[in-house]
Amino acid sequence: MNLNLTRPICFFDLETTGINVAHDRIVEISVLKVFPNGKEEKHTWLVNPTIPIPAETTAVHGIKDEDVADKPTFKELAVEINNLIKDSDLAGYNSNRFDIPLLAEEMLRADVDFDMKNRHAVDVQTIFHKMEQRTLTAALKFYCNQNLEDAHSAEADTIATYEVLKAQLDRYEDLENNMKSLAEFSARKRFADFAGFIAFNKEGEEIFSFGKHKGKKVEDVLDNEPGYFGWIQNADFPLYTKKVLTAIKLRKLNTKLF
Repeated sequence: MNLNLTRPICFFDLETTGINVAHDRIVEISVLKVFPNGKEEKHTWLVNPTIPIPAETTAVHGIKDEDVADKPTFKELAVEINNLIKDSDLAGYNSNRFDIPLLAEEMLRADVDFDMKNRHAVDVQTIFHKMEQRTLTAALKFYCNQNLEDAHSAEADTIATYEVLKAQLDRYEDLENNMKSLAEFSARKRFADFAGFIAFNKEGEEIFSFGKHKGKKVEDVLDNEPGYFGWIQNADFPLYTKKVLTAIKLRKLNTKLF
């Protein structure tokens, strides 16, 4: 089944130096951009992460320090990649929990403002787990009867994810073929930031989801304990979390002024 698109959607996958969103870096990124008219556009970049790639990570994706030593850094690629994806919804495999948060961090480090407002994020892994509970390799075999060759290369995983989503739409009649519905179905708990430190309560208000203020409204904490904002800004939190917290503080300040 072809995707019912009202705007482009970019399937993407990252290979990285590790799984710490705040510290690790991209070593490979592959983007498959699918347009409403069915046209497809594919791009893959090797990236110099500017930090060593641990041996245990190389064992997973096969990319060594010497493979990326002469490649551009993400900062050098950021504008080009952002121009490719900024008009599009995003989709990936475990992308809501890892790829999008890490991509956001890399964009912000490169001084490119990255946001997901007014576009959708479809996580094919979440759809798969809600329906079948398997891995990407098993998903491709189950839905498409194909073997995933070259697993853990960004390009192979990206293309496999695209094929699995199309097959999921063919298999499950109750899945609506539009990106808003798929994004809502593949979403987990709603968070204001990608890393999950700031969530929403039932009233749609931001609350902290960790630490001594877990469950408390962010605005109330910032009012009652102003130093907590500074602690987060100076601590080891993702840049996007700090950006969201700053926006909440400024919104509260503007409300008081007007």
